[in-house]
Amino acid sequence: MAVLERVATLVRANLNDLIDRAEDPEKMIKQVILDMENQLLQVKTQVAISMADHHLLQKKQAEQADKAAEWMRKAELAVDKQQDDLARAALERFQSFTKMADGYTQQVADQKQQVDTLRRALEQLEQKLVEARQKSDILIAQHRRARALERANDAQLVMTGTGPAAGFDRMERKVMRSEAVSQAKSELVADDIERRFDALEKEDEVGRLLDALKARKGQG
Repeated sequence: MAVLERVATLVRANLNDLIDRAEDPEKMIKQVILDMENQLLQVKTQVAISMADHHLLQKKQAEQADKAAEWMRKAELAVDKQQDDLARAALERFQSFTKMADGYTQQVADQKQQVDTLRRALEQLEQKLVEARQKSDILIAQHRRARALERANDAQLVMTGTGPAAGFDRMERKVMRSEAVSQAKSELVADDIERRFDALEKEDEVGRLLDALKARKGQG
């Protein structure tokens, strides 16, 4: 039966594997539970129908058996009355109803097996649904914690310079180094100008000292 195949598929389903493969685990869990609930309703309906058919077959089997017994009593009565022709006719009816009763007996057995199979499937699906409902909150919470941990790890990578912001940090350091080099060059230029002025001042001072020395020597 198709319904049993679908039940078997749902019962064999591994929730953890489904969640690992799902792009949206929370949505997957809810969908699996919804599928189980819908299938559970269908199986319950099938069980009810199969049980009703089983009872109907039992009733028909009993009716055929009763009719067979009734014709056997009539055959016995005909024998008692020494009416063999009537007894033969009654026995023929007895045989006919006995065969029909036997046929219904086999159908009753087959239907009972189907009812038992559907009931087992229903019990398994009910158990799987209970398990899924119990696991759903835990699995969803685990998934949310995993996502939060992943975001925290991404943030940590950024902080340590190994994440997406590492390139930006390297660019910032390059700019700062360029600024430092420019500042150093500016300082060097300023130092050179100061040294030239110092040289001029020293030259003037030396000139004054030379003039003073010549004046003392009478060479002015």
